Amino acid sequence: MNLRNCPKCGKMFNYVAGPPICDDCRKRMEDDFQKVKTYIQENPLATLKEISEANEVKVGQIKEWIRQERLMFSKDSPIKLTCENCGELIETGRFCAKCKGKVANNLTDAFKKEAPQIKARPKDDKGGMRFF
Repeated sequence: MNLRNCPKCGKMFNYVAGPPICDDCRKRMEDDFQKVKTYIQENPLATLKEISEANEVKVGQIKEWIRQERLMFSKDSPIKLTCENCGELIETGRFCAKCKGKVANNLTDAFKKEAPQIKARPKDDKGGMRFF
């Protein structure tokens, strides 16, 4: 059993997977996420500060949801993040499309297996048993 204290409320809970917070705090966080999502849909031009104040959610938490690609903003929105690799402005996630493609290609190349090479016998080799 993996018992931990919730960093948000201090309550002891059995940690299984995901963020290390108790079920009650996880439910509250999901409720906050749904409020923020609804607010953004109704107010697509709102700033991070306006969203934060209207929903009583920290700006850092909203940014985390954006980086996790749980929240996405319209092209007209004043909210923009920068790609962690090249610095290009993006609407959601951690990387721009170009950098995502590069990372995916690098991973694909890293896991490619080389075809086994079969060495041909020299022509003068007659096979058979050899003794040293």
